[in-house]
Amino acid sequence: MEGSETSNGTTLRNAFGNVLSFFILILIGVLAFSIRLFSVIKYESVIHEFDPYFNYRVTQFLTKNGIYDFWNWFDDRTWYPLGRVIGGTVYPGLTLTAGTLWWLLNSLNIPLSVETICVFTAPIFSAFTSWAAYLLTREVKGAGAGLTAAALIAMVPSYISRSVAGSYDNEAVAIFALIFTFYLYIKTLNTGSLFYATLNALAYFYMVCSWGGYTFIINLIPMHVLMCIVTGRYSSRLYIAYAPLVVLGTLLAALVPVVGFNAVMTSEHFASFLVFIIIHVVAFVHYIKGVLSPKMFKVAVTLVLSIGVIVCCAVIAILVALVASSPTKGWSGRSLSLLDPTYASKYIPIIASVSEHQPPTWPSYFMDINVLAFLVPAGIIACFSPLSDASSFVILYIVTSVYFSGVMVRLMLVFAPAACITSGIALSEAFEVFTRSIKFQLPGLQGISPVEAEETSSDSTVPLNEVPKTDKSGETLKERPSRKNRKKEKEPVAKPSIKARIEKKLLVLPLEGSVLAIFLLVLLGAFYVVHCVWAAAEAYSAPSIVLTSHSHDGLHVFDDFREAYAWLSHNTEVDDKVASWWDYGYQTTAMANRTVIVDNNTWNNTHIATVGTAMSSPEKAAWEIFNSLDVKYVLVVFGGLVGYPSDDINKFLWMVRIGGGVFPHIKEPDYLRDGQYRIDNQATPTMLNCLMYKLSYYRFVDTDGKGFDRVRRTEIGKKYFKLTHFEEVFTTHHWMVRIYKLKPPKNRVRGKTKKSKSKSTSTISGKRSGTKKNPWN
Repeated sequence: MEGSETSNGTTLRNAFGNVLSFFILILIGVLAFSIRLFSVIKYESVIHEFDPYFNYRVTQFLTKNGIYDFWNWFDDRTWYPLGRVIGGTVYPGLTLTAGTLWWLLNSLNIPLSVETICVFTAPIFSAFTSWAAYLLTREVKGAGAGLTAAALIAMVPSYISRSVAGSYDNEAVAIFALIFTFYLYIKTLNTGSLFYATLNALAYFYMVCSWGGYTFIINLIPMHVLMCIVTGRYSSRLYIAYAPLVVLGTLLAALVPVVGFNAVMTSEHFASFLVFIIIHVVAFVHYIKGVLSPKMFKVAVTLVLSIGVIVCCAVIAILVALVASSPTKGWSGRSLSLLDPTYASKYIPIIASVSEHQPPTWPSYFMDINVLAFLVPAGIIACFSPLSDASSFVILYIVTSVYFSGVMVRLMLVFAPAACITSGIALSEAFEVFTRSIKFQLPGLQGISPVEAEETSSDSTVPLNEVPKTDKSGETLKERPSRKNRKKEKEPVAKPSIKARIEKKLLVLPLEGSVLAIFLLVLLGAFYVVHCVWAAAEAYSAPSIVLTSHSHDGLHVFDDFREAYAWLSHNTEVDDKVASWWDYGYQTTAMANRTVIVDNNTWNNTHIATVGTAMSSPEKAAWEIFNSLDVKYVLVVFGGLVGYPSDDINKFLWMVRIGGGVFPHIKEPDYLRDGQYRIDNQATPTMLNCLMYKLSYYRFVDTDGKGFDRVRRTEIGKKYFKLTHFEEVFTTHHWMVRIYKLKPPKNRVRGKTKKSKSKSTSTISGKRSGTKKNPWN
């Protein structure tokens, strides 16, 4: 009777706990969604940054023309005159997800625009990410740690920076796919279920469709499998968790056009195949161990290991032969930048020029993960007690993500979920210790819950303050097997609670210290919440296309980008070509609907170097380069008047380096004075006469009479000059975007004919001028 009441009480508590956990998860999802809406509330519902505008344009095409036209779409408005095959060069996961949401809502007669769907996709998936983090952490350390990790990841600033409303980039759905894939891997590892293994391969396929960071998964999981094999933790569950992922995952990944045969031909995937061979060798050894005698087993192991070593050496030799012909040994430029942080700055300046590819500073860790930086070490220690396959995976995840985040600031996004998971484990373990210490010392409870009291009251042989005696074999009473089945069924109900209660009492801390520790943890959590809300509202909510600043006379809004794109859209021909630095290519194509020379895809380094060379060259040489590319307008971004630091003058040295990497006549020292980059009266003649300087500072002295640059905090060196091959056609209200038009070539020809003395010489000069000079010689 007492046993049934005890089981009913336990069932009731579990049911209540599950319902409470469900409602807490709902609230966490609402929190994750709502904290990312500051950008819409404070500004407007608009797409942020640069890359999201391309994704938005592709999604518009998908919803208008359908999936088949999307796969076969050749975009002739980008990378003129080369163009771009969109279906084979994009990761389609984000676009297909948003397109499916749009189709589903419109099927339910909820007529939302494509732009609205794109704006709110990231906040929706942030809620899914928090739930996935709960599932993953629960598999490692229980529901309490899972709820804590879900609450932390819902607010972590690093993830908010990439998932605010309007941030329609690949990471919006990729982080969810990353965490969910890891959850299914651990779930399969704990259960050995082929069903979860199949789901794991499908989740990996969605990750491959969504982001190039899928290579992190296909390298981290093999590292964990190899670690388990080396440390003697191999099991059939490990085999089931890994083998289907490699086979099904690789086959599915090869179906994604942008990946294709790279899934089996590039060095990023070779580790998974090598570990796949090793785990089969280990599995075969375990199999023959069970069917052979010990003597025969030794002989068989020697034979199997010999064959396995030969096969591994042959595979390694084949892989080395495959990648030996590649200059990068089969690795992509970004992957080599992760393995060697100095590689991009030495060999691929186009990668090093991106701000998010730079190493982070120490303050950025405190900004992006805040107090979690101090909780991560405690979480790692908690994962060691006890160490399991799941907790060892979390340890490996946090260690590798810390390294990658230190190489590239963009990968703070991969480190943030790991930090939240380990911090959730640390906080959960700490609260459990402190609350247990308080519970054992409260008057009237003495550390026994009502259910435990019912269990222990039926047994009077063991006093409360006495450890159970051991028998001759060293086993405790609860471990001694009984002779009758009924007694065997009854004893485990009473005995384990006694041992568990005594073991817990050994970990009791002083009451005052426990209360103070809980208060400090709550205070730490409150500080984290305040910081996250501030980061979401102020630091990461402002869209880059609409800028604001606060001064003594109130709030100022700078809408120059949309002003310039609107002018291009209304005042230029549809087939006109616009040249600018690659940062603004996606926005120009999406908002102005004009053809661009380069954009943010950066797939053709030579084409970008050509634009960089034109910007670094004198006006006449730059005109010849742009004219050969059929360019009609040149767009430059200038922040010297309002103090906007991310302008083209600050990016100019990267244009010089990228251009000089392809065209050797562009030399960086020619633009530096004593190793310093200057635009004042100490600037070099090459710098003062280049096209970028002239297009940025043309008529700038008319604004204040001095030509004072508020970004560089100095007066410009060359204040009065005229343009001979370009004419200014539009400058925005705050001078942030300036648009110039190439003068027609007949102006130059007419000047030459005036100096001619005879009709014959003018004809000859006309023929010579009609022959275009190759600007790259």
